[in-house]
Amino acid sequence: MKRVIKVIAAQPTSDGAGVNLYRSLGTHLLPEANPFLMLDEIRSDEAKDYLAGFPSHPHRGFETVTIMLTGSMRHKDSHGNEGVIEPGGVQWMTAGSGIIHSEMPEQQQGRLWGFQLWVNLPAQHKMMAPRYQDIRANEIPSLKFSNSTVRVMAGHQQGVTGPISDIVSKPQLLDVDLAGEISLELPKRALLYVYAGYVTVADKRVDAQHLALLTEEQTLTLSGQGKAMIFAAEPLNEPIARHGPFVMNTREELYQAFDDYQHGQLG
Repeated sequence: MKRVIKVIAAQPTSDGAGVNLYRSLGTHLLPEANPFLMLDEIRSDEAKDYLAGFPSHPHRGFETVTIMLTGSMRHKDSHGNEGVIEPGGVQWMTAGSGIIHSEMPEQQQGRLWGFQLWVNLPAQHKMMAPRYQDIRANEIPSLKFSNSTVRVMAGHQQGVTGPISDIVSKPQLLDVDLAGEISLELPKRALLYVYAGYVTVADKRVDAQHLALLTEEQTLTLSGQGKAMIFAAEPLNEPIARHGPFVMNTREELYQAFDDYQHGQLG
């Protein structure tokens, strides 16, 4: 069964135009867990922590996953796409060859609580056409256990298939509401982020606002009283050249991304 390799406490930081958040992947404590590159949790009842949002910025070479628990975020991009990610919803954006977009709070007060995950693209797909998959809460099926529920946003889990499809990393994206013990089957690379209560993996307890990097066995058994996100996929064995909003395979590709953006040829 999967066991915990290490547990990382989410670190307070700021991003965008001054949004206060907690980052557990993409820091010096765990720079990446390929194909996963970054994980942020935004959670605040104070508008000053999030109102500045994430004004227009570029991406190339990877995918972003935005999950909302409470509150809403509006996205717009350089291709004319626009929409709102509402409570319980998820958006999987494939930046691919390049996109310029913004993500701004759709509220002036109250709690904003959600996550953003960055997922790498393999070399042969880094320049694919950008696209979105916007999924509402009522489109996400659930797997029921005696005292627990697992929302399946992406991938297959015990006969339940998530609505996010055709992702090259073949991920499983699960939202677990745990009371007792359950077992799940997952790909090799798996992360567990506890966002409420606690979850135990084997004999290791993981508390809220902590990320656990797991071993590569298939079966994951969880127990406890808590809520957690599970992100799982097959790892990529490719070099990473990364700077800011660009993730490529070589420095030359990274410089080309900078040049394309500066000359208005990205997105």
